[in-house]
Amino acid sequence: MRRANGALRAPDPHGAHLLIIEDDRDLSSGLRDNFEIEGYDVTVAEDGRTGLDAARGSAPDLVILDLMLPELDGFRVLRELRDGGSRVPVVVLTARGQEMDKVRAFRLGADDYVTKPFGILELLARAEAVLRRSRATDGDARETYVFGDVAVDVAARAVVLRGAPVSLAPLEFDLLLALARRGGDVATRRELLEEVWGYDAAVQSRTVDAHITALRRKLEDDPAIPRYILTSRKIGYRMRP
Repeated sequence: MRRANGALRAPDPHGAHLLIIEDDRDLSSGLRDNFEIEGYDVTVAEDGRTGLDAARGSAPDLVILDLMLPELDGFRVLRELRDGGSRVPVVVLTARGQEMDKVRAFRLGADDYVTKPFGILELLARAEAVLRRSRATDGDARETYVFGDVAVDVAARAVVLRGAPVSLAPLEFDLLLALARRGGDVATRRELLEEVWGYDAAVQSRTVDAHITALRRKLEDDPAIPRYILTSRKIGYRMRP
C-alpha cells in the first residue's frame, strides 16, 4: 500500500465519519493516515464485535470492513448491520478474492469489494464514490417509477413490493434506479458500471451480475424466471415496462 501523495484528493468529504474495521494494526494505521489526509474523521475497530458496536453506536457515513476478523467475521458483521436496518455504505476490504466470497458479500449488502493487495489511490476513489452515491439526492422530489408490483420512490430512496417495503443496500437501489429510469431500454454492463459504480468503461467486472442476482432475490417471485429485471443476452439488463 502506498501513501497518497496528493495525486488524488477526495472531493471535499465534509468531515465524513469513516469506520475502519480491520485487525491488522499496521494496515489500519496506514489507512487512517491516508483517509485523515483526505479530510475524513476516522475511527478504527480491531475486531468484529467492537466494529459492529461502533457501527451501531456512532452512525458512521462509511464503513471499510475486513472479512477475516476475530470475535465476529466480516460476513456476520455485515449481515447483522443489514438485518438491523442499517443502510450505512460498506466497502469490503479483504484478501479473500474468490468469486463466491464477492457474491456472498454483495448479497449481504456490501456496496463495493476491494481485494488485497490494493492501491491506496484506488481505495480512496472507491470509498469517495460510494460515499457520494449515498449522499446523492434527486432533483425531483416527486420522481417515482412503477413496474408491475414494484414501486421505486426516488426522493425517499424506498422500494415497495405489493405494498410492503423492501430493504435494499444503497448500491442495489442505485442499480435498480438506473434500470428504472431507462423505461424498459437495455443498459449494458459497462454503462451500469460507469453510471452506478463510477468505473471507467474499460473495466471488466462481474459486479453488475452479482447485484442483479441480489435484486432478483428480493423482488422476484422466482429469481430464476424474472418478471421485472430481464436479461438481454450478451448485452446487459432492462426493466419490464
